[in-house]
Amino acid sequence: MGTFSRQEFFQELTHGCLLPTAQQGLEQVWQLLVICLLCRLLWMFGLPSFVKHLSTVAGGFYTLYLFFELHMIWVVLLSLLCYLILFLCRHSSIRGTFLSITVLIYLLLGELHMMDTTTWHKMRGSQMVVAMKAISLAFDLDRGVVKSVPSPIEFMGYIYFVGTVIFGPWISFNSYKDALEGRKLSFSWFFKVSISWVKSQFCLVISNCVAPYLFPYFIPIYGDKLLRSKKRRKIRGSSARWLLAYENAVSFHFSNYFVGFLSETTATLAGAGFTEEKENLKWDVTVAKPLSIEFPRSMVEVVTSWNLPMSRFLHTYVFTSALKFGTFSAIMVTYTASALLHGLSFHLGAVLLSLGFITYIEHVLRKRLASIFNACVLSKKCPPNCPHHNKKAIWVFAINTAFSALAVLHLTYLGSVFNSSVDYMDEEEDDVTHHTIQKWSELSWSSHWLTFGSWVLYRILL
Repeated sequence: MGTFSRQEFFQELTHGCLLPTAQQGLEQVWQLLVICLLCRLLWMFGLPSFVKHLSTVAGGFYTLYLFFELHMIWVVLLSLLCYLILFLCRHSSIRGTFLSITVLIYLLLGELHMMDTTTWHKMRGSQMVVAMKAISLAFDLDRGVVKSVPSPIEFMGYIYFVGTVIFGPWISFNSYKDALEGRKLSFSWFFKVSISWVKSQFCLVISNCVAPYLFPYFIPIYGDKLLRSKKRRKIRGSSARWLLAYENAVSFHFSNYFVGFLSETTATLAGAGFTEEKENLKWDVTVAKPLSIEFPRSMVEVVTSWNLPMSRFLHTYVFTSALKFGTFSAIMVTYTASALLHGLSFHLGAVLLSLGFITYIEHVLRKRLASIFNACVLSKKCPPNCPHHNKKAIWVFAINTAFSALAVLHLTYLGSVFNSSVDYMDEEEDDVTHHTIQKWSELSWSSHWLTFGSWVLYRILL
């Protein structure tokens, strides 16, 4: 794209990016959506349970082949390994811990030795969903939430549940069984599917077509001098680097929202993701909360809102299990587990471990400030009946606003390492490492220094 006026840019954007992106998004997932709907309709006929399990296994296998072709065998091997461990350890009380270690070893070996890194990373999402399902089932068996080891067909039906096998989200074994009961179709179900689909396509367009040109075209704070292609514009100065970093971060955020809303669509379409209140069903599965991320109260709120089902999984099965070692240790174990589940990538690991320190220090600092000033300045919003004396004073609002601004800065800094160029560096981890260090160096390691300063302030206030 050469030099464009703003009007020419918007015309080119509509025909060259917006429409093709929406069309390609539909072309890639329409078969998955159809299979989810067919399974949903099939389960309403009151068929035997083993037929329902077989149908979701067949649908899951077909969609895995559509997305990964014969490489899907590595996902199948992981599921078989998980069931073998569950069966062999069926009389043990530490199945969750043992299976977690086994799964992590398999994922690490797969990334390092079994196949090339690029292909392995394409299956990262499905591998992670399978791992989370198997680990959660093992812990639920240990805790008595699930009474006995499922049969092989039940286990495979859960693992390959067509509504979650590609994009997620993670659901529990009991939620899977509820989905197979075949609840009646309703307007609320159709509305949830439709609105989640529209949101997913909107976020895809924002990620691909809007965010990369956010400041030079959509918010031209520099005027017309930046109305040129991103390849040609060379901007100098600290503020410009931060604006470019924010563009990268927003693009990355909306790509995550796209996957989140798409996973809501497939899960709901297949009959999962509802809560039952008396005789009323609420189709209310929520994967991400974009407003809580783009306009955050705290980084603690951000990491919770980024992927709610995964956050719930990590809190239930990792954080609570590690809490006996202390709060800080439990937080770091949780973020380490998340990094390992996401795969061996330096930039992902660096971001997640940085988040561990940032969220912990922010939490303890704001807890200390809330105690000193007797004010509602905690990382999470206080309930209406909280004991704090100062709730709505201007200075309380100012403190919370300052932490919100700091969270936006952290998000911009951490998200700056995620852009399209990283996708082509998967085979050369040294390139990814250099890219991450370079990006953070350009921003003067600001987030890490501010985190260190927050820790110093916390220690002074003790």
